[in-house]
Amino acid sequence: MKIARAHPLWLAYLLHRLSGLGLALFLPLHFWVLSYALNDAAKLDAFLTLTEMPLVKLAEFGLVFLLAVHFFGGLRLIALEWLPWSAPQKTWAAAAVAGSFLVSTTFLLQAI
Repeated sequence: MKIARAHPLWLAYLLHRLSGLGLALFLPLHFWVLSYALNDAAKLDAFLTLTEMPLVKLAEFGLVFLLAVHFFGGLRLIALEWLPWSAPQKTWAAAAVAGSFLVSTTFLLQAI
């Protein structure tokens, strides 16, 4: 059983589930801030000044990384279900994580 959990595809499964959980936890905060745009523009402006902080930029990097991981993990699952799958599964799982990191790093570098 421990050998299966060290397999890259099990780690891809775990990363997909954790990224989905992280995105689900972020959504209430996102909607709360969006409510400021409708109800109190001054609070929205005050909140948006916080987005210039380096820690917030790092959190945005994490959020984009979670989004990219979840997106590419979903594509991997679709491929597993719809395509005839063979031995290169490890390569596809690693490419999904690498692609996620590339996308999120691009957003981070643009924010800096």
